[in-house]
Amino acid sequence: MPSPFVSTPLVRLLRSFSWQELRHHPWRSAAAVVAVMLGVALGFAVHVINASALQEFSQAVRSVNGQPDLELRAAQGALPESVYAAAAAHPQVALASPWLEMTVQARTGDGPAGDAGGPPAPVAPVALRLVGADALTLPAVAPALMPQAFAGAPRLAMLSPATVFLNAAALQALGGADRGSFAATSAPATAAPWAPRTLTLQAGLRTYTVQVAGTVAAAGAPLAVMDIGAAQDLFGRGGQLTRIDLQLRPGVQRSAVERELQALPGWPGGVVVAEPGDAAQRVSNLSRAYRVNLTVLALVALFTGAFLVFSVLALSVAQRAPQFALLAVLGATPRERRALVLAESAALGLLGSACGLALGTALAALALRVLGGDLGGGYFAGVRPTLQWSATAAGVYGLLGVAAALAGGWWPARQAQQLPPAQTLKGLGGQGAGAGRGGALGLALIAAAAGLAFAPPVWGVPLAAYAAVGLLLVGGIALLPWLVQVLLNAVQPLVQRHAFTHPLPLLALERARRMRGTAAVAVGGVVASLSLAVALTVMVSSFRGSVIQWLDAVLPAPLYVRIAAAGSGGDEATATFPAGFAESVARLPGVERLQPLRVGNLLLEPTRPAVALLARQGLGTGADAAQALPLVSAALPVPAGRVGVYVSEAVVQLYDVRPGMDWPALSQAFRPLAQVDTAHLATFFIAGVWRDYVRQFGAVTLDRADFIRLTGDERTTDLALWPAPRADEAALRGAISALARQLGRPAGAAQGEPDRNGTGSERSAAQAGTLPAAAVPLEFSSAAAIRERSLAIFDRSFAVTYWLQAVAIGIGLFGVAASFSAQMLARRKEFGLLVHLGLTRRQVLAVVAGEGAVWTAVGAMAGTVLGWAVSVILVHVVNPQSFHWTMELLVPVDRLGWMAAATITAGTLAAWSAARTSMSRQMAAAVKEDW
Repeated sequence: MPSPFVSTPLVRLLRSFSWQELRHHPWRSAAAVVAVMLGVALGFAVHVINASALQEFSQAVRSVNGQPDLELRAAQGALPESVYAAAAAHPQVALASPWLEMTVQARTGDGPAGDAGGPPAPVAPVALRLVGADALTLPAVAPALMPQAFAGAPRLAMLSPATVFLNAAALQALGGADRGSFAATSAPATAAPWAPRTLTLQAGLRTYTVQVAGTVAAAGAPLAVMDIGAAQDLFGRGGQLTRIDLQLRPGVQRSAVERELQALPGWPGGVVVAEPGDAAQRVSNLSRAYRVNLTVLALVALFTGAFLVFSVLALSVAQRAPQFALLAVLGATPRERRALVLAESAALGLLGSACGLALGTALAALALRVLGGDLGGGYFAGVRPTLQWSATAAGVYGLLGVAAALAGGWWPARQAQQLPPAQTLKGLGGQGAGAGRGGALGLALIAAAAGLAFAPPVWGVPLAAYAAVGLLLVGGIALLPWLVQVLLNAVQPLVQRHAFTHPLPLLALERARRMRGTAAVAVGGVVASLSLAVALTVMVSSFRGSVIQWLDAVLPAPLYVRIAAAGSGGDEATATFPAGFAESVARLPGVERLQPLRVGNLLLEPTRPAVALLARQGLGTGADAAQALPLVSAALPVPAGRVGVYVSEAVVQLYDVRPGMDWPALSQAFRPLAQVDTAHLATFFIAGVWRDYVRQFGAVTLDRADFIRLTGDERTTDLALWPAPRADEAALRGAISALARQLGRPAGAAQGEPDRNGTGSERSAAQAGTLPAAAVPLEFSSAAAIRERSLAIFDRSFAVTYWLQAVAIGIGLFGVAASFSAQMLARRKEFGLLVHLGLTRRQVLAVVAGEGAVWTAVGAMAGTVLGWAVSVILVHVVNPQSFHWTMELLVPVDRLGWMAAATITAGTLAAWSAARTSMSRQMAAAVKEDW
């Protein structure tokens, strides 16, 4: 005759046996579900935000760039227009399309009327990507950029000088969608006669007035399209291109065309011929380390959530031990009891994962709507993507949540499997686990973690280091029984000396010694959560302290000046002060000292992102460089005939260079920038390495005098100013702005007289309402303001870590309370025996509270030490492998002390509260339950 249990499916047991537990203790299961939900939600939200931003960015790039077969770009600077004629004439090239791109600041004067009915106030400037294209090739290479003229506009408006076409994002950003500044593309043919709509563009210190004649369908960030010849004339970029797209004839091998082009007579050096790189993939590679770190940080909640599931199920199994024993008597095998508990944990994981996916989707939608696609690292600035939900990604993160719940439920399932039915039915089932093989296993895991910590990154991501962190945490927790035994054996002689006068501490100590496995289980959650909280605290404190020290080193001047909202993307011509501007500012009254800086890009390898090239004044000697740059070691003397450069830590790691060596690759990459007669002199010597927390993919710094000697380029991008003592800073700013207006006006142009590009002077433009006379395209920042803004950005970027610390500690303390509650249930008869022997209820509570204090103190000690070890890996391995810079390890002892003290206090109170609840019944009567 089969047993009743054998004929009962697992699902029916879940609906009857397990459902009753959930009904009686819903809050406990809800806590475990919330822990899993938070981990899944954070990880999935980060993935959705990034995937949506990448998708939007990729679509925008494809709509603007098209899909050429080959792409020609200059390794440095602008591409000579002569390359276009040679490439277009190649017999294997079906179509060649030239492009000129730059970033400008755009503004319109169609704002609300000023005070007293004055002219309308200008709206805030908008960063605008301006693309000069050949209108005849656009239908074949980039249909989304085809101009759509406003109703009534000239038929050939695309070929008109100083005429642009805006996409929807630019129209909305410039106020056209709200105030009717620009005509709608759907205007009927019978509309009023077309009238020019003007727009003011700022490139460097110069402003240009253009007419808006229509729109383009391209998506993405604000964009303006104009004829390439008109763009060259307007901005003085004659003979210069940004890139050339090539469409090859059918059946032609791309590699063969590349070789033939480079072999053409007179083909200029520094021209990169390659298959078109997917810009979205490049941005994905740039942001990969940042995204992976955010995802791992988000999954920390899942790790601690697994311990909460463990605590909840351990308490549930302890409470239902007689019921599990009864199931065993009715025929349930140990494997079936284990499967039942695992099924309960899987149910918690499924519910938490489903809620987490819903919450993560909502968080991602909110973040995309409020913050855009920028994850805080600046990789997707200006992109406002739509939500891209992936069923595959949802399945992966859902499975992670279920796996975390199953991992947390494994030990309670083993307890249900191994409990002895007869003893458990008589109330004798609570047995502590010994150290067993845990010590050896823990040492092996820690040794493996130490080995993985020295492993190199995989595809630029510190996967081995993350594995080392996980093994270190698991190994440290596995060593807890051994640690408890060592510590208790050490204090036993001291307690035993006072056993006759104070017997209660000896009672608590002896029980803890014989139940060290149980103690390890009780404080395992504290160790896991506190170690993660300590590691995050030390990492963030170290990074913040290093950033503060770095800011003090790189911001020596009280005042800094640069072109407001200078364009990025390598278009230096629109973001630099003209030659002689720095010298003119230095001669102004009130300027005691000035240090100009030139920032540009340098492409060392076509397959890697460009490094930053900084030409900085005052790097003539090693002592000067040590004062101007935060060097990580002493500067080396530069040999005669060499040009000394100082590279950032990222350059050392990415390009395998070191101080004291010549760098031929830099000489080759710098050659297109250098003058012909001095190019052979540019032999660069690496004189030192400096720390840079801004440029993740490297920076090369050289003395400005060497840069001017090699290139003849005296333009600057930033000015560091030391005002004279008692100088009026407001007056000084006004004088610099006035000088900028004077240098920005074409030579010989009178006020109110049109200049050579067809625009009026700044005064007449101000009178027309397009550019007020007081408006100067300069940005003044004090060192204190830059430092404050930088630290505010830092704190905002790491705000999630503080939240995760609170979540981790809360989960750990909840786990302690649940573990002690489970143990109090198992020890009810022990407490009854103590009361029967004469101990008062208060003394029993004191014993339990003492045990909780000792166990939690051991957990806090182990968690602090383990967290410090994890922080060492994060600071010295994960951070350099992810972002290619180093930082000093700074341990906030006071903050860690408060965290440990709060944890010990909370753990002691949790043990006392659990014992008080368990002793609410008559403990002496509990002894009779065995008879």
